[in-house]
Amino acid sequence: MYKTIEELVTRVDERNNGGIVSELIGVSIDKCFIKSVANTNGTDLSKYKIIRKNDFAVSLMQVSRDGKIPVARLEEYEEAIMSPAYPIFRVKDKNVILPEYLEMWFKRPEFDREAAFIAVGGVRGSMPWEEFAKMKLPVPTIEKQRKIVNAYKIVTDRIALKQKINDNLEAQANAIFSSSAPDFTDLQPIHNFGMVITGKTPPTSVAEYYGNDIPFIKTPDMHGNVYITSSECSLSKAGADSQKNKYIPENTVVVACIGANAGEVALTSYIAQTNQQINAVISKYPCFLYFSIKAHTAELRTLGEGSSTMININKTSFEKYEIPTPSVNTLQQLEHKLSIVFSTILHNLQEIDRLNETKDLLVTQLSH
Repeated sequence: MYKTIEELVTRVDERNNGGIVSELIGVSIDKCFIKSVANTNGTDLSKYKIIRKNDFAVSLMQVSRDGKIPVARLEEYEEAIMSPAYPIFRVKDKNVILPEYLEMWFKRPEFDREAAFIAVGGVRGSMPWEEFAKMKLPVPTIEKQRKIVNAYKIVTDRIALKQKINDNLEAQANAIFSSSAPDFTDLQPIHNFGMVITGKTPPTSVAEYYGNDIPFIKTPDMHGNVYITSSECSLSKAGADSQKNKYIPENTVVVACIGANAGEVALTSYIAQTNQQINAVISKYPCFLYFSIKAHTAELRTLGEGSSTMININKTSFEKYEIPTPSVNTLQQLEHKLSIVFSTILHNLQEIDRLNETKDLLVTQLSH
């Protein structure tokens, strides 16, 4: 049975009278809540809306432009406050539809595509609440919903567990690295550790240069993880071959060199190429370089300051940057210890990728 959103939810407009609640949040394009970085000093927080656990918030601005509706269910807090611009709503009857099931529906790519199509006629591609509320979704029995939600939760809990394990493993590896720091008595430029390559983007006008053969890494693919295990864009073999000497092997150190992400570092898990916003180091000591560069991110960023309004760490400055280094024997022993931990981190990240595929499959099959 299909029902409209307005049949299933009720809008909430509870104001923060007296400014009792101070946790200010917003909704990201990735459909999750994020803490607001806005300076609220002197702001009248009583005008903000209160959102409570299991309530939803949605941004209906520029839906057709972004191709997504930022909408999320609050789990992290018992209560928080949001800008009055966000419509907030909650499920009317949990015996009819589970909030978790509704959240799964909102995560479907098909939901975003339908919303973007509807919003095309709106002002600046925005969607009126009335149009959003008319959108329909299948509502199976509550028993079937529970089975679907439970299956989804098993997968998401496993992802969270693996990510927590990886966080602990990275902390363990960092402790191994830090304990060796007293032996870092020499200074060596980065280029002494291997070949430095700055990526390049093939002409987008040549369609045959793009395909599914060679992963093409950009800074958003780094995701803050130790390893890059997927990329949104790929090149064809012809496109990759057109860029001479731009191939990088697995376990290459890649460092963002432009903009807000400058200095962010990760390792590759496959043969790839990168765009011009990344400096890559092909080295025998990738784990050591990962932590060394991470420890000097702030200093590396200063290399690209002053020349323009955007940080841009050029290849020459990057490869000449000197990092504290131990003797060759100590370096080899340290790399061996770190590589054992990094190998487990990569294995877990690859499992997370498979689990995310399963999670996405569960979401896309909701209409079946």
